[in-house]
Amino acid sequence: MTTKNIFKRYLVSFNSKTLQHIFTDTLIIGSGVAGLSSAIHAAKGGSVLIVTKSKINENCTEHAQGGIAAKLNPDDSFNQHIIDTLNTGHGICDEDVVSGVVREGPKRVKELIGWGAKFDKENGKLVFTKEGAHSHPRILRARGDSTGKEIEETLINMVKKNPRIRVFEHTFALDLLASKNTCNGIIAWRSRDGNTLIWAKHTILASGGCGQVYRETTNPEISTGDGIAMAYRAGIELQDLEFVQFHPTTLYVAGAERVLISETVRGEGGVLRNKFGERFMLNYHPNAELAPRDIVSRSIVQEIRKTDYTHVYLDVRHIAKEKLSIRFPKIKKLCASFGIDITKELIPVHPSAHYMIGGIKVDQNGRTSMENLLACGEVSSTGLHGANRLGSNSLLEGLVFGYRTGHIAGKEAAKNKDKLLSPRFFKGPPKNHLYNELDLEDIKNSLKSIMWRNVGIERDGKYLKDTINSIKDWSKYIISNEFSSPLGWEVQNMLTASFLIASSAFRRSESRGVHYRLDHLNTNDKQWKKHIIVNNNKKDFE
Repeated sequence: MTTKNIFKRYLVSFNSKTLQHIFTDTLIIGSGVAGLSSAIHAAKGGSVLIVTKSKINENCTEHAQGGIAAKLNPDDSFNQHIIDTLNTGHGICDEDVVSGVVREGPKRVKELIGWGAKFDKENGKLVFTKEGAHSHPRILRARGDSTGKEIEETLINMVKKNPRIRVFEHTFALDLLASKNTCNGIIAWRSRDGNTLIWAKHTILASGGCGQVYRETTNPEISTGDGIAMAYRAGIELQDLEFVQFHPTTLYVAGAERVLISETVRGEGGVLRNKFGERFMLNYHPNAELAPRDIVSRSIVQEIRKTDYTHVYLDVRHIAKEKLSIRFPKIKKLCASFGIDITKELIPVHPSAHYMIGGIKVDQNGRTSMENLLACGEVSSTGLHGANRLGSNSLLEGLVFGYRTGHIAGKEAAKNKDKLLSPRFFKGPPKNHLYNELDLEDIKNSLKSIMWRNVGIERDGKYLKDTINSIKDWSKYIISNEFSSPLGWEVQNMLTASFLIASSAFRRSESRGVHYRLDHLNTNDKQWKKHIIVNNNKKDFE
């Protein structure tokens, strides 16, 4: 059975003649920093509809702690931010994209401040923090360690004030409607109305990443790879899917969710210690705790193995109590809820899946390989990050590409404001119920476990192949089935995204950035200084 047989075109059967139809100039899937930014700019030229499968504020942006990187510090420079980004990306960043985003970044951040965002200041001046692999302090923060929440609330306020923008919460984007490689909108499921067709002149995918395919992740429950799977089913080009970033430090408490402990904690002087209390990062990299994230995560895994333990510790006891309270109020409160006083005790930490570097291949304006479809934010692959993301560049990318995609959609809508949308006839496949009773939670947990074991921080060709075969086996009866609720669709999307990640990781027979192969330890520029691009129409993986 080929992968094209496994990964069907539509998740649900439908007939466009029998469903409710909704029309908008610009449709945006997702409500994080990228989606909301694009909505605000698209609304300058026409009507906008945002659909999000949970509440508008439930996304990765809301949970982002550290900050946003931008050249606003007089002691910093554009060139140095560009160099830091390129160095971290291990040779496969798009240099034009890096330069463009870094140089446009301050304008977008100032725009955000103009909309009401309040970043932390001291004596009336913005405060800048340093993170791993940054040569200068350039990270702006808000509320100490709740930068994402401040940005999200600012953007939501802007959206709510705009009469041209509608928001559909609890709306699951199922699949793209496309004909002749042109996107016409989506079929979506609304908790209130069921399956609905939404027609748009431009559709912008800003649906986030897929951290939930891993057992250990900082991502919220909604991050199930929906946008990547949707794009793959529609035959859209994706790239760099083997590159998944693992954050070095998440709170490791048995039975609790993995919650991010921001990199800025190490930027302010926090150090990592093993179970014997020994500081170990100096043994792995000259920049110690402020080495790039891929190196810190691998070093922690190796130290855990070396000491035969389950985790390591983050030590901030030497930092002044007042500073900890001001800089990390959220983290301090979180640890206290588990009985950990960070002013006196070590914080147990372990790496977790954090950010999808690869995604839908886009150009410098966020255009995909399909007409009238754009993408921005974590679901996209812009070329900014290469093989490893520089910390706090993601919120920056979301703002910049949110602007670019929204500007294009709004400009086109204004130019074609008299052009009416003509619904096309679409008919999905007939219902196909093969198995009536499936324990979807068990399948989901099995998938998350095998992805964590075999497609995580350290990888090996044999186990990657085993994982691919397991996913194919599960997919034969999960993806071929038809479900009528979000859990079923999410598991189908998770299987699709996991297959693409594992298959891309198996193909790249080298180590580069976050992709670390135990059976191919060296970086091979001659063969692999390039991107792996996949497309369902080209049968990349059989």
